[in-house]
Amino acid sequence: MDLAVIGYIAYLLVAIPLTVWVARTLGANGYHFIKDVFAGDEQLARAVNKLLQVGFYLLNFGFVALWLRTADAIPDARGVFETVAVKIGAVLLVLGVLHVLNVIVLNGFRKRAHVDARALAALEPPMPPQRPQAHGA
Repeated sequence: MDLAVIGYIAYLLVAIPLTVWVARTLGANGYHFIKDVFAGDEQLARAVNKLLQVGFYLLNFGFVALWLRTADAIPDARGVFETVAVKIGAVLLVLGVLHVLNVIVLNGFRKRAHVDARALAALEPPMPPQRPQAHGA
């Protein structure tokens, strides 16, 4: 068997489960952050979380597929490991960059929502003081 094919198989056996694990981890743990971004709206938070996961899968699997090809011949087992290591390293970097970008964008939405909420609270008229009610009446 061609060593490039062995490299492709090894790369896919690592890259696909790695992408799935990262997406599931981010989805499960990111839900609470997204819920805060959308002021506790659970239905909207679940929907946005799912959409972000789908986009994450599409971007990462697309990158994994495009990065699969190896132009140079792989001469030996050492070459297989080196080629797979470079490819997995690139996938990890892309996963990390996408995660950081997601957090930055969502944090921007979160800050904006908190600023808007404070601005709305400042516009509301103050509540009149409550008089204590008499006991035993």
